[in-house]
Amino acid sequence: MNQEKIDRINELYRKSKAEGLTEEETKEQALLRQEYIANVRANLRGQLNNIDIQNEDGSITNLGEKYGNKKHS
Repeated sequence: MNQEKIDRINELYRKSKAEGLTEEETKEQALLRQEYIANVRANLRGQLNNIDIQNEDGSITNLGEKYGNKKHS
């Protein structure tokens, strides 16, 4: 998600508080928010998949390899 879309989300939020949104703007806001949330989740999932844990026996377990292939809802 680029900065232009984030700025648009913020612009629509400020307008919704000040004067309200048209039906079309409300739909646009919902779509932009969904895209933003999906992007945040994907970034977080990517970070979590790159975490290595050292076990008590000294072996290293990569969480992405262990849990990353599971289906996410």
